[in-house]
Amino acid sequence: MPKTAFPMRGNLPNSEPKRQENWEQQDMYKKVQDRTKGRPHFVLHDGPPYANGDIHMGHALNKIIKDFIVRYKSMTGFHAPYVPGWDTHGLPIETALTKKKKIDRKKMSVAEFRKLCEEYALDQVSRQREQFMRLGVRGDWWNPYITLEKEFEAEQIKVFGDMLKKGLFTKVKNLFIGRLRLNQHLQKLKLNTMINDLAQSMSHLK
Repeated sequence: MPKTAFPMRGNLPNSEPKRQENWEQQDMYKKVQDRTKGRPHFVLHDGPPYANGDIHMGHALNKIIKDFIVRYKSMTGFHAPYVPGWDTHGLPIETALTKKKKIDRKKMSVAEFRKLCEEYALDQVSRQREQFMRLGVRGDWWNPYITLEKEFEAEQIKVFGDMLKKGLFTKVKNLFIGRLRLNQHLQKLKLNTMINDLAQSMSHLK
């Protein structure tokens, strides 16, 4: 058998983290973006996962396929940035707290429970980011969009206002919310805010 310095086994559990650490140190994502600057843009909008636990095979399949697409585009004439994001609102966060962390929301104020939801969600963002990076997915991982950030919420309100000005909403007589559990603090807040805002915004419509 010929002798070579190439190892007989891949030893991936040990070699992959070292390779990824090398990519991180070289800031490979930024190098790729600098190299492709000025080309036509290709932006893949990545619908964000919930920040409510460790990733599973569905997450892995989703992210890896999207990584294929972004890398292909950046190698075939496009400037293809990839900005990951997380959905940090709503029932999945509350359920994770009450079931996994055994938090009894009835023993605390609404504000206290919301604060726990925020802290839990941000902790899960950090965990999932590490896990996605471990898959080798290339992206701007340290500058993601997170839906609980005030800047993101402000942009949502702005887009909603623009849609309202363009007449993209229709006044209806009945508002039906199916399978709603009103004892969910965040869902109740979002519902009440939505109804009040819609009522005020549509008061001038016939």
